[in-house]
Amino acid sequence: MAFKKNNSSINKNLTVDAIVPAYNEEESVAHVINVIKELDYIDNVIVVNDGSTDNTEVVAIDAGAKVITHKNNQGKGAAIKTGVDVSDADVVAFIDGDIKNLSSEKVDCFIRPILEGNADITKTKFARESGRVTELTAKPLLKFFFPEVDYEQPLSGQFAAKRSLLKKMEFEKDYGVDVGIVLDAEVRGIKIYEVDIGVIKHDMSPLSDLHEMANEVVRSIIIRAMTYGRVAMIDTLGNYIRMSILGLSLIILGLFLLFFVPPVPFQLSLLIGVFGLIEAVFYLVKLIINSIRLFKRENNRNFAKSFIKMHLPIIFVFFVLVIMISTFMSAATIGDNGQISIEATSRNIVIFGQGSENHIAVRGPYVVDNALENESNLIHMPYHALQTLQMSYGDTIIIQNESYSINKTMGDEADNLRLPANARSDLGVHVGDIISNSRIPNVFCGSKVIHSVRMANTSTLDYDITEYYKVAYKSRNASSFDIYIDDELITSSSAIFKENQSYVLQVNDEYLGEFESEDISANNSINFTYGEHNIELIGKSDTLSVRNAVSSEDGIFLNFILTDRESLDILTNTTDTGSSDDRQ
Repeated sequence: MAFKKNNSSINKNLTVDAIVPAYNEEESVAHVINVIKELDYIDNVIVVNDGSTDNTEVVAIDAGAKVITHKNNQGKGAAIKTGVDVSDADVVAFIDGDIKNLSSEKVDCFIRPILEGNADITKTKFARESGRVTELTAKPLLKFFFPEVDYEQPLSGQFAAKRSLLKKMEFEKDYGVDVGIVLDAEVRGIKIYEVDIGVIKHDMSPLSDLHEMANEVVRSIIIRAMTYGRVAMIDTLGNYIRMSILGLSLIILGLFLLFFVPPVPFQLSLLIGVFGLIEAVFYLVKLIINSIRLFKRENNRNFAKSFIKMHLPIIFVFFVLVIMISTFMSAATIGDNGQISIEATSRNIVIFGQGSENHIAVRGPYVVDNALENESNLIHMPYHALQTLQMSYGDTIIIQNESYSINKTMGDEADNLRLPANARSDLGVHVGDIISNSRIPNVFCGSKVIHSVRMANTSTLDYDITEYYKVAYKSRNASSFDIYIDDELITSSSAIFKENQSYVLQVNDEYLGEFESEDISANNSINFTYGEHNIELIGKSDTLSVRNAVSSEDGIFLNFILTDRESLDILTNTTDTGSSDDRQ
């Protein structure tokens, strides 16, 4: 009874032959032939009897197949080639003669995609008990030499193809034929479709046969790896990539030593970088030339895909190194006189200690820009730069005796440092300069800051505390301390106190007293009295700061503006009363 399926979608003008290579399959070949004949679009069943010593030939003839017999066993590949040569059909399907549970549905499943125009070649995948050669030999080699070939069962003996394509291929004579056809088709860009046909039951080969089969499969893959340039791709091109990466790494090393390791002579750093540049360029040129040569020779669409898959990790490293070098080179500027200046500027990662709301922050770099119109005494400073300088918005900074108020940056200018012309001149920077976060203290080094520490009130007192310091060229060892007024903690601060220097406190513009740098040590208390109020500084611990406290030689360090709320109430009541009398 013929197996009929909806054939409206298939090309009825295509003729189909089924080829069954068989060697000593007298017990199962008749069943295979009868199953194939159930498909009404199969024109011929051709059994290639490959030198069988049993009754395979007779059984196949009795089952209605056309039989071609080899006098001697020549191998599966030779049997398949004979079948292709004998057939004159448009499409040929290859089916092993030992499948015990073959059904017409399984056969139709991998022939139909070609008849419907969805594939040029179909191969099958199926569940079975064995598959040792596939898993232990074929797949590892294919992954190494042909990473773009990704089939579950590349050695499957059940497949179909357009005969015109097979006539252009070289057939291995043995078990290497299946994987050979797959690889030949892949590198030619032929459309292959893998079809799941379910469970297959056939005779398991003994270990001795598996050993021979594995050798034949390995030979077939290796021959094609050499033929299609995959060995050269791994060996020659891979070596060029590795040597290029070595050259790029030497460039990075030279730049790193040049910019970040001052003890290394710059001549040595330049020598390493130049040597790396020469090596990188030399091997990159060789890589490009040989890649083009191989691509032209193979002339297939999968070459680039396979190349990328093979070398993806080192290609990724290659591009990372190129980006790193580009970052260094992007810091180059050319002056009016042709002078080239390279200043590598990076972002600054800040990891905060305990007690901070943030654990990590990335700061800078900052771009110097012009001040806005009519803002000759305003500096728009990025928030992270402000934090590095330990300032607050609204503070005043004095640069070369000229005062500037510190304001926030504009909305979309988070890292733009807008400086008036005089400030840029005094600080020695220019529009377009890029300043790393770690260099910000150095740029403003020596500038005097008038910093508002705290403005608030207690139940009995209004106060305003101002701190005066000069910016140090970098963070240095400093002392942290707490400020108390009438035993109430007002705020915490830190500053650098120089040895043998004294520091003045002032209240309401009147001299209150002074202390020595040694007095601010950890857990030490410094007390001052102003009228009925007690002002106390308590040293806490060592820290880092860019604040050089202004010493008595240069002025005052802390200024307190204190106002009793009781006095304010009296003044307010008096004012209110006077206003009431006036109204009367």
